[in-house]
Amino acid sequence: MKGIILAGGTGSRLHPITLAVSKQLLPVGDKPMIYYPLSVLMLADIQDILVISTPHDLPQFRRLLGDGSDLGLRISYAEQPKPNGIAEAFVIGADHIGDDSVALVLGDNIFHGHSFSDLLRKERENVDGCLLFGYAVHDPERYGVGETDGNGRLVSIEEKPVRPRSNRAITGLYFYAADVVGMAAGLRPSARGELEITDLNRAYMESGRARLVEFGRGFAWLDTGTPESLLQAAQYVRTLEERQGVRIACVEEVALRMGFIGPEECHRLGARLGNSEYGRYVMAIAEEFAAASG
Repeated sequence: MKGIILAGGTGSRLHPITLAVSKQLLPVGDKPMIYYPLSVLMLADIQDILVISTPHDLPQFRRLLGDGSDLGLRISYAEQPKPNGIAEAFVIGADHIGDDSVALVLGDNIFHGHSFSDLLRKERENVDGCLLFGYAVHDPERYGVGETDGNGRLVSIEEKPVRPRSNRAITGLYFYAADVVGMAAGLRPSARGELEITDLNRAYMESGRARLVEFGRGFAWLDTGTPESLLQAAQYVRTLEERQGVRIACVEEVALRMGFIGPEECHRLGARLGNSEYGRYVMAIAEEFAAASG
């Protein structure tokens, strides 16, 4: 399975903060926002990842992430000059996807929960069409909402419905079979000229090939698209990290625990971060891992 992070757009809801810097490079806690979706793909055991962003912002992502080899990854980059819809990511990333299935995660979404990696690795083996991830919310009228039958098959998808048929919001994480490239290319642009992800998902649903997996209680899904939600996400992350003594979306630790790199490589990555609390944490994790490995 290949991975795509869509980190484009103008971040207009965060203006003036995002007039000079990409939204996905803003800090959430002590790390850039893009670390969170990147860690999601890594937890799904995906190592070949395409980052899509604007021509203006791509050099900054390259500077931050490089080619991914330090983390045992292969990271490449592609431009989306204008925000022409989420589904355009599959047209832009056609060569990257090739004949593989693909996971798309939005660059401003944060996911956190127990056994998340186990769930992702299990579901990536069962992609026959479109697999969406749902999250129960108290205000479904603000989201795209999915309704399923008793077997988890999608039977309806509505975008910001006045009278929602369920309370399961569709999150910014999507798994697709390899035919998504052709499906996306065949979409009719919306009135705004965009290739809408809801239209793509509905096409899979109408062919009986769309499922919805619901994140259960105790799981967190955060969208960081507004100043308020950005602050709430930072507070959530900081509270958990301080109480549990672990770091959420520490990509160096994820790479180590997934077996992408070894403890020596992980320790070097921490040392490169200088005298920062984050760097010291990475080095400590590497030392603990090496000691436990004997």
